[in-house]
Amino acid sequence: MGLFTARDGTQIAFEDEGEGRPLVLLHGLMAHRGFFEKQRALADSFRLIRIDLRGHGQSHSDRPAGGVEALADDVERLVAHLGIEDAIGIGWSLGAAVLWHVLDGPASRRFAGAVVVDMTPRVMNDGDWQLGLSPSVCDARSRAIEEDFGAFAASAGAAIFAQPLDAGSRPLALWAGEEFARTDSAAVGALWASLVGEDFRPMLGRIRQPTLVVRGAQSHLYGSDTAEHLVRALPHARAVTFERSGHAPHLEQPDLFNRTLRDFAASLPRLCESHSSH
Repeated sequence: MGLFTARDGTQIAFEDEGEGRPLVLLHGLMAHRGFFEKQRALADSFRLIRIDLRGHGQSHSDRPAGGVEALADDVERLVAHLGIEDAIGIGWSLGAAVLWHVLDGPASRRFAGAVVVDMTPRVMNDGDWQLGLSPSVCDARSRAIEEDFGAFAASAGAAIFAQPLDAGSRPLALWAGEEFARTDSAAVGALWASLVGEDFRPMLGRIRQPTLVVRGAQSHLYGSDTAEHLVRALPHARAVTFERSGHAPHLEQPDLFNRTLRDFAASLPRLCESHSSH
């Protein structure tokens, strides 16, 4: 494990293994880099950078977690510190929101492609947006995080998987709930408030990297219409559906997910090649 000191002194934990084109893996709310354990098989031909976003895993801080922008700043500074170039950013849920911020900033030049896993560009619905979650659902989650975080975490651990749980997903769901519950509830509450308050739609048209939009057909959060919106809004995007997955295809169908990543990476020109051709 490596440690990187962020702008405000927070220690950001990460794993850096393998060689080849870098894959920068960004997890969801309450998760940590261990939720990408099954992707470590990709280290046979890629350089894997798995990051614990601040307030998660081993990236502890005595300071408030801040919002999505603070997490994106950590990632931007870490990839610069590591000299990352020609990377593919993989963002799951919250991690996708962090990735959009990164790709809309100066670190964008370090990335050749992006993978967005089951995320919406606006979490809370309003009068002209219905591809996220209702205000009542968002408010209920805010209250649950504050009032009974343990129960909320256990429920969320089960809910990221296709329902009903089966013999394969039940142990994973139990593990996910236990890991979620280890996360600092104040950090989760602050990040959830940040997510609910943000609208990433204006960023999407500025993201030039080819993007693979991954969705689980059985996700209880976002449907095919959300993925279709992302494909239309991002300049260079296509969608792929994992039929037996819910909110976490990389956990539920890891072999197919890894093959999909390999194929997507093979389709991307090297950044140095694309620059030299202009």
